Amino acid sequence: MSTHTVKLKEIERNWYVIDLDGKVLGRTATEIARILRGKHKPTFSPSVDTGDFVVVINAEKLLLTGNKINDKMYYHHTGYPGGIRSINAAQQLEKKPEDLVFKAVRGMLPKNRLGRQMLKKLKVYAGSEHPHAAQKPNVLEIQ
Repeated sequence: MSTHTVKLKEIERNWYVIDLDGKVLGRTATEIARILRGKHKPTFSPSVDTGDFVVVINAEKLLLTGNKINDKMYYHHTGYPGGIRSINAAQQLEKKPEDLVFKAVRGMLPKNRLGRQMLKKLKVYAGSEHPHAAQKPNVLEIQ
């Protein structure tokens, strides 16, 4: 009995749309990461990117449980001495809500070139419109 490894031309990529209106960030981010990795497919292999494309809409209407909206902080560094900058989740949701979803999913993917390749299949939009109608994405309901 031998193990079947999936070849790149055998991989079938589907497109999914996820609406975040009233959904909790962490619970949806785990499902998005699972689809991007391809863990929902029987042909899953940890060393091959078998995942599907995910289009996330209504990122501005997502929820955070507890007091995370005020307590959760996001940091980045400008590259200059003393250049650490911080912003809380409420300000980030107002300024650029796509980054909340992007950073949550990025933290759940592998930290290597394969994870970066998987992250390119994630498309996040603040509103309900997206330019991927030609791909005929399936609507995916997440509880």
